[in-house]
Amino acid sequence: MSFWQSVLSVLDTSMEKPLPYGWFHIAWVIVSLLAIIPLWRFAKNPRRVVFVTAVIVFILEIYKQINYSFSYTDSITFDFQWYAFPFQFCSTPMYVGLLAGIIKKGKVHESLCAYLATYALFAGISVMVYPNDVFISTIGINVQTMICHGSMITVGIYLMCSGYVPLKHKTILKAMPVFAVNVLVAMVMNEIAYRSGLLETETFNMFFISPYCAPSLPVYSLVQGAVPFPLCLVLYILGFTAAGYILLLLGMLIKKLFHKRGAKEKATVA
Repeated sequence: MSFWQSVLSVLDTSMEKPLPYGWFHIAWVIVSLLAIIPLWRFAKNPRRVVFVTAVIVFILEIYKQINYSFSYTDSITFDFQWYAFPFQFCSTPMYVGLLAGIIKKGKVHESLCAYLATYALFAGISVMVYPNDVFISTIGINVQTMICHGSMITVGIYLMCSGYVPLKHKTILKAMPVFAVNVLVAMVMNEIAYRSGLLETETFNMFFISPYCAPSLPVYSLVQGAVPFPLCLVLYILGFTAAGYILLLLGMLIKKLFHKRGAKEKATVA
């Protein structure tokens, strides 16, 4: 076995496929939630936290693409897996985080961070609650997917707790343009894939909203084949926006309860 075959073999080290809500899954959920505490208490630069997290996720995504695309049975061969192209909804925090770390503070930076604390937070929670399709029998990929989705929860809640993303109604309005751009990019990619003939031999369905592919996204797939694509897309956008807004409202409620509790404690002491 050559050196590079040995490297690929290590990157492809196997394990028993984790079960949803098994020890591996639960452990990563706990790690993701506990990581919020030291960040909240000791991390004084949210912008750096966002950027460093995005870099880590980006490096792990490179590993994933290498693992998926190279095989090494007799000799090393390359076959890019288009279904795993890194621009699904849960891939966007990687790009958004990198931009947020590079762009100077301002309206664009605020919108990027607002997106991470609403839309991306919901996406991370969704996968960690329903991880049925993310686990395989490769250790590195399972760790990669848990860090990717778990960090979306960690960073999203941290941005809220730290006050870097204001817990105000207008935050969702700041996040919406970022989500809209991501959806638009996904739509353009899906259309290019169709018109180029890629779909004749490969699966390519960014954001799982391509009208040319079979419905596969949980819940959304129930309406995707039943209503016209434009209406289906509207429902998709409204659904994710509502979910992100609900998380924002929940954060606002928790903040309000803590303030009330603090006011009562001060009144009691006085």
